[in-house]
Amino acid sequence: MSHDDDNDLGSFLRRRREKTDPARAGVVTHTRRRVPGLRREELALLAGVSPSYYTRLEQGRDRHPSREILQAIAAVLELDDAERSYLWSLAAPAPAPALDTDGAPDREPDAVRPGVLHLLRRWSDLPAFVTSSRRDVLATTALAPRLNPAWEKGQNLIEFTFLDPRARQVYPQWQDISLQAVAGLRATAAASRGRLDDFIATMRESSDTFGALWDSHDVYDRIHGAKQLQVPGVGLLSLEYETFALAGHEGHVLYVYFGRDGSDDEATIRRLAAG
Repeated sequence: MSHDDDNDLGSFLRRRREKTDPARAGVVTHTRRRVPGLRREELALLAGVSPSYYTRLEQGRDRHPSREILQAIAAVLELDDAERSYLWSLAAPAPAPALDTDGAPDREPDAVRPGVLHLLRRWSDLPAFVTSSRRDVLATTALAPRLNPAWEKGQNLIEFTFLDPRARQVYPQWQDISLQAVAGLRATAAASRGRLDDFIATMRESSDTFGALWDSHDVYDRIHGAKQLQVPGVGLLSLEYETFALAGHEGHVLYVYFGRDGSDDEATIRRLAAG
């Protein structure tokens, strides 16, 4: 386990500070800089806090700054909405999960609601599936696993991406997919504090690439997007997707993929659904 895991707030601020362009932030320098990004004292000055206080934040000696201070720092670092939400969650972590009678955290229910299962059965012409917060595939439409073996019930999207050799064949843009997968998981882990610790530790031990991406502290909001799939017997498909957080404490998310209106990809999806 990386030492960064003991101080997520400080590590996140440091990583973002190192990726911030000093010139964009308004810092004028006339000598060659020996470190990437902003220096601590530069960020502190731009955010209107003392350098000693900001240093305490990065070192983990103050883990609960005010929202006003965080807003000022976020503005300097030019954080997007997903990164800001992640920053708030680190400074005001969610309550620890309830413990069961054995003293272990309660497990997230894997049962998908009957109404959602009914919808999946009706959506015969769409690749769609439901995942848990740790990205276990809990239920799918019939079409989903025909397009991507990662979308088979019982698979885990993270494990497939990093541990299954088929992933690099299925995802032509594997590099981007892997980065987004880890960045999205980090955002989820902050919101469901403690529940994903064992899974993340296992993935870090199983994949050096996962571990390196996890330590980068990137955060990604997986609301919608596009993805390319290499489907055997079909070829390359370019699909868009939308995600829907299902109400309830389970943390389930519904993914729905589709081809752009009038595109060859949409026609291919329809043909596969009818076949």
